[in-house]
Amino acid sequence: MLLRTVIFAAIAALLATQIPSMIQLADHPPATTATVEQPPQPQSVSAAAGSATLEADGRGHFNGTFRINGRSVDGLVDTGASLVAINESTARKLGFGVNSLDFRYTVNTANGGTDAARVVLDRIEIGGVRVKEVDAFVLHDKALSGTLVGMSFLKKLKSFQVEGRNLKLTQ
Repeated sequence: MLLRTVIFAAIAALLATQIPSMIQLADHPPATTATVEQPPQPQSVSAAAGSATLEADGRGHFNGTFRINGRSVDGLVDTGASLVAINESTARKLGFGVNSLDFRYTVNTANGGTDAARVVLDRIEIGGVRVKEVDAFVLHDKALSGTLVGMSFLKKLKSFQVEGRNLKLTQ
């Protein structure tokens, strides 16, 4: 009888950890219990063919609404980030099964070290700029509240430069 109870408990635990990843939560990611600073709202983006210009926010940061793998994602351009960094909720929204991610990398962030999983994003777009096959890290929700658009995106551009309060991206 005890053996049956242990087997039943093991199956219940397995199902409880695996079923949530099978449910598509693309538009309604689960809320996290960690207290994190809300990412700044995206600023205006002007675009021409092969370029985009982001206006700095009040703190001097460049935010925009990017299309990553065809989905709208608010992101902060971060030249100090080696790769694009997304959290688990965003990864789910983009079609990555969180249980299939391999959090084997240790990365250093402004908040200290954390585990990360490496993925390749099919494409990132903003304005008239479209970049394919961009390396990215997925971090746990508690370690990253928003999306950082780092050098793995920026280095695929012809140029990026700050002119006054604007960041111009050229493909």
